[in-house]
Amino acid sequence: MENFVLYEEIGRGNTTVVYKGRRKGTINFVAIICTDKCKRVGVANWIRLTQGLTHKNIVTFYEWYETSNHLWLVVELCTGGSLKSVIAQDECLPEDVVREFGIDLVTGLYHIHKHGIIYCELKPGKILLEGSGTLKFSSFCRARADGEDLEKVFALAGAEEGEDINENTVQTYFKSIVQGFPLYTAPEVIKGDNFCKASDLWSLGCLLYEMFSGKPPFLSESRSELIEKILSEDPLRPGSDSRVLLLFNGSSHNNTTKLWFALFVLRLVAAIIHVLFSVETQTELRPKSAADGESNESIFLLRYENLAENVCSSQQDMESKLKELIYTESDLTVTPIIDNPKIMKQVPVRFDPKALHIPAYSVEKLSSMKDVDWNNFVKRVCSMLESSEKNTGAARSKLNLLYYLCTLVVHKEIANRLISSHIFKIYFLHLQNIYLIHRRANIARVIGLLALHTSELEENVPVSEAITLLTELIRENFRNSKLKQCFLPALGELLFLIASKEEKGEHPRECWAVPSAAYTVLMRCLREGEERVVNHIAAKIIENVCTTRSYHAQGFITGEIGPVLWYLFTHSTGDSLKITPISALCRITRSSPNAFQSVIEKVGLTAVLNSLANGMCKIQQYMLTMFSAMLSCGIHLQRLIQEKDFVTTITRLLESPSTFIRAKAFLVLLQVLINNREMLLLSCQTRLLMYIERDSRKTMPGKEQQGGSEYLSKCLDLLIYHIVQELPGILGDILSALTNVSGRKHPSTVQAKQLKMCLPMMPVVLHLVTSQVDPFPPKFVTQRTNSYSFPKFRMVSTDISATVSMNSTVCFNYISVWSHSWHFYFQEEWRLLSLRLLSETTSVLLSHEVMGEEKEESLNSNNKLLSLIRDLLLPQYEHILLAPDPIPMYALKLLVALTDRSPASASLMEENHLFPVLFQLILRYQDSILGNTMQTVIVLLNNIVANKSVNMIPLFQEGLTHHICNLLTEAVALYLEADDKRNTKTANVLLGSLLDILQYMLTYTANIVRQTLQAQKSGAGGDTQAAEDLLLINKPLTDLISPLIQLLPSEDTEIFLSASQSLLLLVQLYGGSNEESMSPENMYSFAEVLKSKEDPRELKLLLKIVKRLTLKYNHIHLRRIQPTSAEFRSLEQCFSSYISEQYFNREISICTNFHCCKSVLIQSSSSVCGYIDFAGTGTGIASVRQECTKRAPCYATDAFIACIAGNMEGHSSGTT
Repeated sequence: MENFVLYEEIGRGNTTVVYKGRRKGTINFVAIICTDKCKRVGVANWIRLTQGLTHKNIVTFYEWYETSNHLWLVVELCTGGSLKSVIAQDECLPEDVVREFGIDLVTGLYHIHKHGIIYCELKPGKILLEGSGTLKFSSFCRARADGEDLEKVFALAGAEEGEDINENTVQTYFKSIVQGFPLYTAPEVIKGDNFCKASDLWSLGCLLYEMFSGKPPFLSESRSELIEKILSEDPLRPGSDSRVLLLFNGSSHNNTTKLWFALFVLRLVAAIIHVLFSVETQTELRPKSAADGESNESIFLLRYENLAENVCSSQQDMESKLKELIYTESDLTVTPIIDNPKIMKQVPVRFDPKALHIPAYSVEKLSSMKDVDWNNFVKRVCSMLESSEKNTGAARSKLNLLYYLCTLVVHKEIANRLISSHIFKIYFLHLQNIYLIHRRANIARVIGLLALHTSELEENVPVSEAITLLTELIRENFRNSKLKQCFLPALGELLFLIASKEEKGEHPRECWAVPSAAYTVLMRCLREGEERVVNHIAAKIIENVCTTRSYHAQGFITGEIGPVLWYLFTHSTGDSLKITPISALCRITRSSPNAFQSVIEKVGLTAVLNSLANGMCKIQQYMLTMFSAMLSCGIHLQRLIQEKDFVTTITRLLESPSTFIRAKAFLVLLQVLINNREMLLLSCQTRLLMYIERDSRKTMPGKEQQGGSEYLSKCLDLLIYHIVQELPGILGDILSALTNVSGRKHPSTVQAKQLKMCLPMMPVVLHLVTSQVDPFPPKFVTQRTNSYSFPKFRMVSTDISATVSMNSTVCFNYISVWSHSWHFYFQEEWRLLSLRLLSETTSVLLSHEVMGEEKEESLNSNNKLLSLIRDLLLPQYEHILLAPDPIPMYALKLLVALTDRSPASASLMEENHLFPVLFQLILRYQDSILGNTMQTVIVLLNNIVANKSVNMIPLFQEGLTHHICNLLTEAVALYLEADDKRNTKTANVLLGSLLDILQYMLTYTANIVRQTLQAQKSGAGGDTQAAEDLLLINKPLTDLISPLIQLLPSEDTEIFLSASQSLLLLVQLYGGSNEESMSPENMYSFAEVLKSKEDPRELKLLLKIVKRLTLKYNHIHLRRIQPTSAEFRSLEQCFSSYISEQYFNREISICTNFHCCKSVLIQSSSSVCGYIDFAGTGTGIASVRQECTKRAPCYATDAFIACIAGNMEGHSSGTT
């Protein structure tokens, strides 16, 4: 198993645990089944039949391993649970789901039968679901090959491997199928016939019936009544109106063949195979509890919402519930002492019926015998036992009789009748008089088996005499280990029998007195020097007897019992021998916690904790139980609750895959926290809350409860309840300590000690509010969680308040606290804290309101928030913004949050004259353009100018144009340099915000100019002064033309689009008035971007910019571009590459003409059409026609050529 990693437990049976696992070095997850070796028969059968059997509806078997005490199977992982859990949750399934599941079942069963295998035990618990919803057959432990004699197969396998697998083992193994409630077992199997394919089909029909109707076809609380129904009655019909029920008309004959039920099964299977059912859901067949088309799958909601009310009504109630949870059924499980394969390997018992000299009656015959016949049978047995042994044959006959009796007494009915008869007394008298070891061993075995299987015991049964006799025999033969191994199991079973009867109150303890010598003998068998088998039997006797709360169990509770069992545990090698003494000690601790205390005092707590940390799962479970029992009684309390190693070790056990271990670890931690609140800090630091959150999700309502999930849920509820109850006390102590020292420069010794005790607990509150476990955040938030002193304490409290601010359900209730607190804080650090909390809370609250379902409530909350900030904060905001760093940054963040969500807030800023203050901040932080404060100012300006309702004129008058021009010039320079990769992202964000502001400014100006021109064109007149003033104010923005052109080759699409759109607006408003706009560097940028762009829309946008630049460009500037320059040639090649027929449209205009090189850029109304170079040609019409015909034939028209020639001649003569 070293090749696999085990994760959490995903399933559990009586002797089997299933883990999720992974093969090391891969990401292949598998299911790993761990089972006791007593299940070897079934495991071997599974492996034998399914090795190499692969199918989509059968769980794939991979490999298996064997360790000292367990068998391990590696099989395919199915994450959907079992079909049993699905039916239990949904009660019944929709018809389409039954059809799909039925197809999986029929297909899988057909494949199994096709390979000659009979499944034998088809029931919902054995059918697993894959994550996608596919059903898979699992656990072939009880399957068999068709026509195969399993007795011979297993006998042969046992002979080859040296195992004692006999016919009785196989018969017992397979007959156990019908010993329980045979809900899915065919009638012929119940009658004793072998399994066959028909019996599998019967089970399949029962399963389909249950999926369809929500319950099995035959159901009863009594096993005998259930069998009677299966053999003689008809199952209830699943509905009354269905098309399927037409099969049942006239088929109600009460016969063993169950004709109508068989027809139902066969027709339903046929319908599944051929998919004949209609799509519509037949609601008539659905019980009222089943919801149509709705999933019953639960989601993780506020499971612990009203935890305090649901879990405990008082502290005393919690303590009583805690004590009830210390011991579980798994802690008190009892297994046989005699014939226990984990203790000693037993020789199988076989008798010869021919040599009995009495009739070899079967168990059924003996159970049904009348009293007269029974008494005659007992007399004959007693007579044979008391007869003298004149020869060897008589001795063999007695031994054969004992073998026969061993096979009978394992049945409860026979054991009850035999132990009450005279034969029991003859047994132990015969034991006293016989000296043959093998005869004594078999008589002791019969006595032990009688005691084990007896359920009814009368007062006149001489159990005390038998115990006394066995005790004396052990004492007399104490050096004979063989005899001790024979007598001790019988003695132990008798002791457990009378102890269990006393516990149930069936008889007073005086009925069966146990001599003190019996306890003494058993204690001697535990000591060092004895054989391990004897040690194991003695420990097992103590384990079983001390499971009961009886007087007889008190005989083992002595001062030395704890250390003796601990010594046996630490000096044993086998797993079972290590588990038994710890289990016995755990059960003794239930009655006397001092036993475990004596162990800790003798070996030390460190040694005990090491054994706890490194032990097997069962050992860890028992040791945690003992620690819980000790803590609940107050023993070793002060030492354990102060021991950090103890708490850390217990917390590490929360990583265990065992549900019971995690639950008990939570229980131990709960008792530690009840008695020592300070340990909550250490628990939080060791990730206690993470474990609580993980297991809370695993045990949430609606999930299939596997193993100890319900127990884990109860332990978690108590722990969370206690933590929630502790929070007010923690905060109260902290506030009390702070109140006592407020206003004092030098706290007293008592006050300093109080602070030292209370303030370190503040991080606990932070851990709790950041946890995902639901009850923690809302249970403790008060208006006092914001105002604290002391550096570390204030830092943590700030984190707590910031975390609380992320919870929108509590934000609005306490936002007024933080806003009012500004008035009372004179220290800048306190003001900083309030502003930070207020800004973050406002952001969360506004974001939450946007998502609100009810618009009216959202609007009301929004208005209340605006009113609160308008009345309390904004009147003081000028002083806040001009305060020392970093207060302005948090004040600006609050404004950003407001302007993001509420357009009206920008008007409030104008009313409070905050625009000039913003520009003062720009001047103040202009040297750190990439700083947080400057970036926040720019984001705020972006929000303001983006608001269409804002009057931009005051902003322009305050110098918005000048500041944006300077900021954008510097931001472009930073962006183009981009040497420091750490600042690249910051520069990109800054540049994007500034470009957005520029675009909003230019759009606003263009709209004003357009409206003025439209008014003049329509004859409405109007004042043009405002538009002219605005154009004049924004004229400095033309200095940004060159920086914007430099941004065009940017690989960032957003930067390119923002820069090109802003540039287009600029040249539309001001043309090419800037002398640097057509510089070689800019022309090179144009050439580069034209080469890289392929999108026609982007090309159109760029060429519009070029057109606008050249329309108002005078010839003096044009002369600066030399035809031989690299920039010009690059640009010329770009324009030439766009000459294509698709660009030649109806309207032709000469966008650009360069006098010095006689080049013409031709553009239509929608795109560039061509770029014709007339260098080296004349200016006459003939020369132009010749060049046009060669370069652009479709433009070689007389009108066009005349236009071009005339234009060139005009330039030659110096005219425009």
